[in-house]
Order: sequence, then C-alpha cells, then structure tokens
Amino acid sequence: MKKLYFLLTAGMAFLFSACHASKKSQQAVAPAVTDTIHIPAVPATIPSSTARTDAFLENILRQYPQYFDAILRYPDSFRVQIIYTQIDRGANNVPEFKNYYYHVDPSRYFYPASTVKMPTALLALQRLNELNKEGLDKYTTMITEAAYSAQTPVYNDPTTPDGRPNIAQYIRKIFMVSDNDAYNRLYEFLGPEYINTRLRKMGYTDVEIIHHLELVMTEDENRHTNPLRFIDDQGRTVYEQPMQVSTLKALPRQDLLGRGYERGGQLINEPFNFSRKNRISLEDLHNILRSVLFPQSVPAHQRFNLTPEDYSFVWKYMSQYPQESIWPPYDSVTYHDAFCKFLYWGNEKGRLPKQFRIFNKIGDAYGFAIDVAYFVDFEKNIEFMLAATILSNSDGVFNDSQYDYETIGFPFMKHLGRVIYDHELHRPRQHRPDLSGFRMVYDK
Repeated sequence: MKKLYFLLTAGMAFLFSACHASKKSQQAVAPAVTDTIHIPAVPATIPSSTARTDAFLENILRQYPQYFDAILRYPDSFRVQIIYTQIDRGANNVPEFKNYYYHVDPSRYFYPASTVKMPTALLALQRLNELNKEGLDKYTTMITEAAYSAQTPVYNDPTTPDGRPNIAQYIRKIFMVSDNDAYNRLYEFLGPEYINTRLRKMGYTDVEIIHHLELVMTEDENRHTNPLRFIDDQGRTVYEQPMQVSTLKALPRQDLLGRGYERGGQLINEPFNFSRKNRISLEDLHNILRSVLFPQSVPAHQRFNLTPEDYSFVWKYMSQYPQESIWPPYDSVTYHDAFCKFLYWGNEKGRLPKQFRIFNKIGDAYGFAIDVAYFVDFEKNIEFMLAATILSNSDGVFNDSQYDYETIGFPFMKHLGRVIYDHELHRPRQHRPDLSGFRMVYDK
C-alpha cells in the first residue's frame, strides 16, 4: 500500500508540474491538450459496487489522460466523486437539468469541511423568517453570550462599518472567504438539532452537522449552543434565545479512513475515525445549491423559506470576489479573487474576469477538497453545475497537516472545471439562455 501511495503522489506531482500554467489573461480559457503522461501501472483498488458512474462523463475524462489518468485508474484511492449537470433552456427560458455522475456514492464518506457552511447559512435566513419578529432580520445586531464550557461571547464585529455583529455579515464572510468563526456563530444561533432536523425533513437525508469548525470542543460542548439576543438601534431586545442543548440522536456510523493518524505528535497506526465528525453527501450539497439558485426546479419541500431579497443576497455573495468587498475589506495577497473558487481556478491567484462568475461553496480539510458550483459565462452564454470531491492524502495518515492539495487536489479541481467548461463551450443548445437574472451588482 505504501508503494501505491508513493506512485500516486509521484504521478500526480508530475502531472501538476507539466500541466499547471500561470494565468496569462483575464479571459476564461479552455484547457490545452498536451502530450499524454502515463502513470506507472499498479494494482487498482476494488471499486464500490454502489457507486453511480455514467459512461458519458467518464468518456469526457478519458479524453484528457494528461489530467485524469491517475484518477481513472485509482478512483477509490482518491475517493473521487463528480456530479456534472447540463442545463438547457426552453423557449420560455425555463431550465431543464440533466445530471451525470462519476463514482457518486452517498455511503462513501468524505469530510465535508466548509461546505457545511452553505446549508447552515441558508437555514439561518430561514430561521429568521420563521421567527417573524418585528424588527428582527439579518441586519439586526446579534449579541452572543457565553454560558457553558468552551463557549465564547461576541459583543462587536470590527468587520462591519458600525462594529455591530449580525447574521448578514456572517453570511457574507462565509461565502466570500469561508470564515470559520462566522459559521460557528450561525451554528450557535441554530443549534445542531434544528439544523439536522430541518435538512432531513426537506429531503436532504445524508446529513449530520454536529460540531463547530476549527475549535477543539467535546461532543457535549458542541451540543450546547450559546445564549444570544438580537437588539435594535435603540438597544431594545427584539428577540432573546437561551442556551440550547441538542437531544439529537447520533446516527450509527463507521466512517474509518486511512492507515493511521497523529495524536499529540504521535503516530497511531490505525484508521482515523470520522464517525462523530460532520457528514453530508455530495449529492445533497449539489441539490441544496440547485434549490437556492433554481428554487422552482425542485419540489416545494426541498426549498428553503427565503424571501426574494434573501435569494439575491445569497447569490451576490456566493459569486462576489473578495476584492470586490468593501466591508469586510480583504487584502489581495491572502484573499485573492480565486480564494474560494477551486473548480476551474485551482490555486491560481490574481484578478479574475468579471463576465465569468461561479456561485459556489468550497471546503478543504484532512486532505479532502470539495467544491459545489454553478458556472455562468455571460459573454459566451454558458451555464452548468459541477460538484466534485477528491482526497489529497497520499501517505494515508490523517491529522498530520501533511496533505497534497498543491500537487493533487487543486490541479484536479482546476482541470476538471476547465474540461467541463470546454465541453459546454462546444455543446449545441436549441435556445440561447437568458442569464441576466444572475447578473449581480457587487459592492465595488
């Protein structure tokens, strides 16, 4: 197995050095086809019998062996899953969707990382609408208190013009730069029982969102969420919520991955147990994104309870680049335009084209890279959806901060996005889509 890990890493590293070129213009470009690079022959793992794969999508990948040969040879080793959705508009501009799958399997675990922030942000807006309190909306000041072990308060937010924390600002930061603290505050507002109960009732059943991010907390501490209150401009409390304690029953899971993990600087030679970490399937993430971008295309029970203004707000910050933000202001070195755009851009930096927008949510942790996206090119009149996850952990050891994003994860995401974009560029459409509804007015 160690030999397999080494060969996979070496092959993908070579692919990256041979195929990764710097961005030379502000235009969206299709991938260039270069000489085929052959990966050394090693035994492939046995594929999952429940995984869904369409020959159509697999054949597209096979046209680019210089990018995907290793993935196609060892899909289970990389734990790759892909969903590609073609969108065709009728004469009345109503969209129709056709999904294609590659190794999609809800039982195949991947750590969802920051992608759980998307449904949490949407549920926060929904919860405000359900409360239906006068003076309570996403711009109302939200004060978070502390009343239990590991809880921390929030009384001000230096990233807002007036220093007042609010749900709108948390959602902005979630979608533009995937801010962990912003997610944690919305998790505390909702509580894990509300999050999971609501999502499962909506039909997103492969979900278990049960902990904060980037914080070391026990399962008990994650079940206790902070007391909080919303106050108006005159300092009057318009809504108050005591500390909540989730009684949600844990799902029976055996999500064990890898050959080892680090704990306290020591290598433990046994699989890493993800069974009490967040979980959501790629298909549920893909469908949640579709539900918020095309709510009329899904059954009523799968839609979030959002106002028209909520939808516009989410679309804007899903697609706005960090350098277009006034509040918060983001430095261009750390928060470049493609900071949260894995598919098509990988780890490229610099300014991105304005006519080409990606409405998405990414995640990366424990070697997993995930992106769930809707692409719009207003100049070329192209639109499609694409979701993918890949494991970039060639040594099979988790929790050691030694992952292969630069040589495996990000190049894969970049090339996959560009290959599908190129396919869409040449795909005939009976009707020219009117995409004006997704043109947003950005902060700057």
